[in-house]
Parts: sequence; structure tokens; C-alpha cells
Amino acid sequence: MRLILNSPLDMHLHLRDGDMLKNVAKFSAKDFAGALIMPNLLPPITDIKSLLAYKKRIFEAVREENFTPHMTLFFKSDYTADFLEKAKPYIAAIKLYPNGVTTNSEGGIEQIDTKRLSPVFEAMSELDIPLCVHGETNGFVMDREREFCAIYEQLAASFPKLTIIMEHITTKECVKLLEKHENLHATITLHHLLITLDDVMGGLLNPHLFCKPIAKRYEDKEALLEAALNAHKKVMFGSDSAPHLVSKKECCGCAAGIFSAPIALSALAELFEKHGKLTNLQTFVSDNARDIYKLIPINKPIVLEKKEWIVPAKFDDVVPMFASQTLKWKVKSRLN
Repeated sequence: MRLILNSPLDMHLHLRDGDMLKNVAKFSAKDFAGALIMPNLLPPITDIKSLLAYKKRIFEAVREENFTPHMTLFFKSDYTADFLEKAKPYIAAIKLYPNGVTTNSEGGIEQIDTKRLSPVFEAMSELDIPLCVHGETNGFVMDREREFCAIYEQLAASFPKLTIIMEHITTKECVKLLEKHENLHATITLHHLLITLDDVMGGLLNPHLFCKPIAKRYEDKEALLEAALNAHKKVMFGSDSAPHLVSKKECCGCAAGIFSAPIALSALAELFEKHGKLTNLQTFVSDNARDIYKLIPINKPIVLEKKEWIVPAKFDDVVPMFASQTLKWKVKSRLN
């Protein structure tokens, strides 16, 4: 049995930089036609020169693979309409991070004041530049995304022409918001479709499943599954694959992030088949993203076959999701 996915896209990907970039970029480049690349490096990507230099390093890391990195800028409150117009040909979106809520988000926005930030949002609306948002407050960890829903609603209502992507949603409340505002969309990760907080710390603490936003309750996972498995037109796959060295995960002050790039399509195929929804996987991993972002991806059919394989324990010094476990689907080849 085999499955062909036409130009799959990962619409939320961390490739890091330096040696880590060289280690991890090849996995996404092999299995995907393109990915939306997050800008939260140190320092963050906030100007065109830095963006183009980073894009060049990505191409060098993926080498001969046929892969398009769709670039993003780190949101700044002082971006001008003139700057955004110049940046538009080089970017697919701008990513907004509240200050300090996740890895490398220092320098993000302290307070999302729609009135104060309106010049940037209005310019993005007019230029049709999507806004991607890490939607968490600094409140109690289990409530952070739910508390952010009010901000999403204010943004959506105040700037109806602005395409807003609620990144890596984890709660049933965010799923409900998709029906309330035409300009709200969302990415959903593989891991939030599979795990709850129980898997992270219900027994022994599993640092390799610790991420932000943190995995939530069973009812939240079910709401995400309902949307993804049934190919809701406003949700798309974004892995939020976020690699860290073992020394940064298996330690005090464990870094947040799950490295899922090498197994993403295999695990998604297994999940969708389990629920009898395999025919909807194409929509979730490609078609919706094309519509929401107005993308025309490169032609890159990916073939998966129903064949068991054991996920390696590590890739260099990075532990992947499902390390040393058996998956039932495997990426076999590309048709082009």
C-alpha cells in the first residue's frame, strides 16, 4: 500500500542556524516541498539583509534537495509601510511573539495594543502580508493560550483585511474561534494531535515532549483532531519542529521544543489512517496552506509506503519524537 502527497508543506518550522541548521534542515527538505521558516534566531531576523543571508544558509544546508524556504520577519512595532513594501517580495509572513513567552522570544512585543500597533497592522493588511502569532500570555501555563483568545478576537475584529494565523493552537477555544472570524486561521502540530500533558509529566517527566505551548487536556486534543482529520479549510499543518541538543533537553531548565521533522509525514499518515481519514491528509498538509497563503509550491510528489521502520534514537545529538519506536508508514521516494 502506498500514499502520494502532492507538494506537502510545513507551515511552521524552526531550522535554527550554524551546525544545528546543517544537521536538521535536510529532513524537512527531503520530505516537504517547502516550509514557513521561523525568524527567532539570536539575534532575530528583522531586516531584509539578514533575511536573505539566512535564506542563503538554508539553501547551502539543504544542498541538492528541491525545497522552498518561505521566509518570515520577526515582528517589530516600528516597521514602516515603506519598509514592509520593500520586504514583501522576500517574505511570506511576519511572526509576532509576545516578549519572553517561548524560545528566543526576547525582544518581542511587551503588550499587544491594537491602537498603538495599528500602523503596522494596517500596512500589512494593505500589502496582504499575513500575520503569524504565538498566542500566549504570561499567565498560568495551562491558561495562557485560552487567555490570548481575547487578543485574537480584538485583532481579527480591528483589522478584518489582515490574514491572521493562530500558530500551533492547543485548545478547544481556539478551534471555536475559527468559526467566529473570517480572517482567523490556524496551524496545528503533529504532537498536539497526539499528546496531552499526561504524556509529558503524568508519569516520569519526558523532557523530549516538553514544548510551548504546552500540551493540554484530552478534550483539547479531541477538538484539534476533529478539525485536522476532517480537513477544516482554515487549519493547516505546521510541525513547530524545534530541535535542541540533548544537553539542553535532559537538564534542569529544559528547553521547550519537539524535534518532529524526520517523522512528521510518517506519523501523520499513521494517525489519519487510524481514524479512517487518510484521504484528507493532502488537504491538511498542503492544499489549505496554498489557499490561505496564496502559495504555488514547487511540484514535488512524496511517496509513502505502508512499511514498518524504527526511528533512530538520535540524529547527531538531537533526539526526535518517537525515538527508537516503530512507525507503520515510511517516506519511500519522490517522484520528480
